[in-house]
Amino acid sequence: MGNKTMIVSALLPLLFSMVAILARAEDPYLFFTWNVTYGMLSPLGVPQQVILINGQFPGPNLNTTTNNNIVLNVFNNLDEPLLFTWSGIQQRKNSWQDGTPGTMCPILPGTNFTYRFQVKDQIGSFYYYPTLGFQKAAGGFGGLRVNSRLLIPVPFADPEDDYTVLIGDWYSRGHVELRKQLDSGKSLGKPNGVLMNGKRGTVGDDKEEPLFVMKPGKTYRYRICNVGMRNSLNFRIQGHNMKLVEIEGSHTQQALYDSLDIHLGQCYSVLVTADQEPKDYYMVASTRFTKYHLQATGRIRYANGNGITSLVLPESPVSWAWSLNQFRTFRWNLTASAARPNPQGSFHYGKINITRTIKLANTVATVDGKLCYAINGASHVDPATPLKLAEYYGIADKVFKYDTIADQPPADIDTNHKVTISPVVLNTTFRNFVEVIFENHEKGIQSWHVDGYSFFPVAIEVGSWTPARRANYNLLDTVSRYTIQVYPKSWAAILLTFDNCGMWNIRSESLERSYLGQQLYVSVLSPERSLRDEYNMPDYALKCGIVKDMPHPPPYSS
Repeated sequence: MGNKTMIVSALLPLLFSMVAILARAEDPYLFFTWNVTYGMLSPLGVPQQVILINGQFPGPNLNTTTNNNIVLNVFNNLDEPLLFTWSGIQQRKNSWQDGTPGTMCPILPGTNFTYRFQVKDQIGSFYYYPTLGFQKAAGGFGGLRVNSRLLIPVPFADPEDDYTVLIGDWYSRGHVELRKQLDSGKSLGKPNGVLMNGKRGTVGDDKEEPLFVMKPGKTYRYRICNVGMRNSLNFRIQGHNMKLVEIEGSHTQQALYDSLDIHLGQCYSVLVTADQEPKDYYMVASTRFTKYHLQATGRIRYANGNGITSLVLPESPVSWAWSLNQFRTFRWNLTASAARPNPQGSFHYGKINITRTIKLANTVATVDGKLCYAINGASHVDPATPLKLAEYYGIADKVFKYDTIADQPPADIDTNHKVTISPVVLNTTFRNFVEVIFENHEKGIQSWHVDGYSFFPVAIEVGSWTPARRANYNLLDTVSRYTIQVYPKSWAAILLTFDNCGMWNIRSESLERSYLGQQLYVSVLSPERSLRDEYNMPDYALKCGIVKDMPHPPPYSS
């Protein structure tokens, strides 16, 4: 007995040490509480109802680090259902938290819901926004950054500070009025202005406070995201060059730019050095590819500076050919580490065989006198039961049909304006390496987003895509990202591996277009129904539609 006691006593410190190590090994948790309300503000000088998060417009920045676990409790104090999506966050194995109406039931008015997700193996610049009922047109959006872990080297020195710049076009009417106009079948037309961090700015107003302050000689990081609804924007800083270092979660080869075209849904990260005369300088965000000109400005102030450098603002470039050429200058930093210690370039995407090609052509049509937007002749509508829940409960056939569109658009898509209105879900094979072609037959620029993944945009070119165009692909160092623009009468090709099980949204980043059907979902199922591939539906998940009163189905195996 005595020997056993001595052995146990000797082992106790070791056991406690092991427990401590395990406790430290778990990735940190960050806890947030959001109170979502309406408020009255005048972003364009006209009072209107906006959506506030904890009283803020735009909402608070989410400042996280790779592999942090996010626990975010949302209290919906609006008078309508609410969901948030985390644009660019891949939600590995966890589309249950993606915040789209195809994956989650809404948070009803007067209730709360706690999001639980991990920013797994990611770094970079992202943003969040509400996905239901055209609410993004009222606000509710904010920046989301994922910092690198301390042990992972970053290919530039730590900046003096880290700033978020949210730019986007804006309507002076409330989201309910805008939604009613779309529901009546009419386009919204020209926005009323552009905002920068919720303000339009006024050039020459001596009382205007700066958005940011820089110390002379110091270098700062600016994360710029286009959170707008309709227009690409050009961003520039008076008298300063911007060194591009990151696009949507990927370190880039570093190059200097005097302006950047930032298309809908995109986020760019630049370094700016305060190397000019100590004064105030203007940031400018202005519309691109439109007959009208809208802009927002915001001041950067040098600490102890004296006055405004000039009221003459830098001009925007004029053609989309310039924009296409700029895109072609962006290159992946092959030697930099991102979220993991291994270099980004160690993943040789250009050497993987393509197993499936999907060509998606965007069109606009009128159905029963109402405007709608489509992909390959189909316009998506959200059913009352989220697609993912219907699939998980084994009742998908009662809610939607798979593959209502083919992998190729109809040959007569430009002349046959017949459109099918239904849920659009593509069935895909787990871990297949897929080529997706976005083909734009229209006169305006498009911007596309893929949830759950980052992808490799290997080419953007004018005309129609054919297999022969693969000869022009960048198969070495294109920047891995989650949005891509498609210029008028042009196409863009992306490559990705469908290795993240779940139900994932592919959508136009034009809010009007996605609201009126220009989106679809991709179903990626675990063939073994294994927790290795996908998490079970959480016990706390909201239920609605025809699954509301159904018992949970059997869980996936370990």
